[in-house]
Amino acid sequence: KPLAVWVGVGLAFFVQTLIAVLAGGLATLLPDAVIKSVALVIFLVGAVILFRSAPGADAGEAEQEEEYAAKATDSRTGLRAVTASFLVLFAAEWGDLSQLLTISLVGRYHDALSVFIGAWGALLLVSGLAVVAGRFLLRHMRLSTIHYVGAGVCLLLAAVTVYQLVTG
Repeated sequence: KPLAVWVGVGLAFFVQTLIAVLAGGLATLLPDAVIKSVALVIFLVGAVILFRSAPGADAGEAEQEEEYAAKATDSRTGLRAVTASFLVLFAAEWGDLSQLLTISLVGRYHDALSVFIGAWGALLLVSGLAVVAGRFLLRHMRLSTIHYVGAGVCLLLAAVTVYQLVTG
């Protein structure tokens, strides 16, 4: 059931975003130049990862779809679907780009609550779109395009960070 999957994924993102925000809060104890420099490196690494993974993203997505379709033999409902979705996402997403960016945003802006709300809200929106319209979107938009857009956003954040380091 799409709603049960989304609830499980949303709960996993809640816990992971909370942990990232707490780690980012610890990062605020560091000097501002160090925080901005680390954020810059993370944004640049994120851009490189997304750019490098973009060309193979479409083929990888098709392969992953086939793999998941083969595993989807039991139809879990209710709490079992929520639990399975939570555990799969929670285990798979440690140290991913969104978690690292969340840590660096908290360290950079010193506003844990706002970053938490923004990061978790974005993850809920994206996962909701994936559950509701994932197949439709992938029919009309290539995953590689999404990777390139994400890389562009990381480069924009890196440029803003460089500007702040230079001016500030």
